[in-house]
Amino acid sequence: MTTASDPSAGYAVRRTLPLRVEFVRQLRRRRTSVAFAILLVLPWVLVVAFQIGGDPDGPDGFPSLVDVATSSALNFALFTLFVSVGFLLVVAVALFCGDTVASEAGWSSLRYLLAAPVPRARLLRQKLVVALGFATTAVVSLPLMALLAGTVAFGWGDVELPTGGTVSASTALGRIGIVVGYALVSQFVVAALAFLLSVTTDSPLGAVGGAVGLVIVSNILDAVTALGSWREFLPSHWMYAWMDALQPTVQWNGMIKGTAISLAYSVILLALAFRRFRAKDIVS
Repeated sequence: MTTASDPSAGYAVRRTLPLRVEFVRQLRRRRTSVAFAILLVLPWVLVVAFQIGGDPDGPDGFPSLVDVATSSALNFALFTLFVSVGFLLVVAVALFCGDTVASEAGWSSLRYLLAAPVPRARLLRQKLVVALGFATTAVVSLPLMALLAGTVAFGWGDVELPTGGTVSASTALGRIGIVVGYALVSQFVVAALAFLLSVTTDSPLGAVGGAVGLVIVSNILDAVTALGSWREFLPSHWMYAWMDALQPTVQWNGMIKGTAISLAYSVILLALAFRRFRAKDIVS
């Protein structure tokens, strides 16, 4: 008599497309190494830029994170995240989540995976878990490398707030944890849309570009003040709400609203992705 754990037991759904196999497949992709190379090199490029350019000045004389970017490693990490969260991290997240299924279809290997046989829901789940894992690593690795680069270039110290005052380094580390966590949550909607487009099209570029395009259009609409309170429902409206964590006392309202909007969009888009893939005619 065989058991579910016995190799001779034959086909078992839970043994198809293990996460480690999908992880290794995605890790070996050239786009993975290129994406992480860009994210890990960027802080050092910014360090060189500050060293060459001298003391930073805020735009139009208004206080901003750029004014205090070289004050300490923590300030530099916050500045790096500030200049990256609106586009670079969006592209990285869209790349990992938008390329995962569409690339299989583009290579005409998707139908062979399903013929393994891997149930459609499991295939999609495994790919989503791995894609979100890489996306999370991308979002977290940037500020970590910025902390390292900032420590080497500017030393360790308290965080200087753009509007004046300081936050102790021990307190600031907790604040940065909040910032990074919220930055990750705000990218969920990008990941979910990219994943939906990935199961809809056979073009990885279309899936990635569509998700990035959403953020661009959302930012444009967010600048239209005539929309009033309707702008609060735009995916990118709350993308920088983590700045409220840099106040002397953390302000949670914006981040709570942003989290609710991002998670709501993400759940809907992922549900549509699974529904679309379940009924899709796989020909490639």
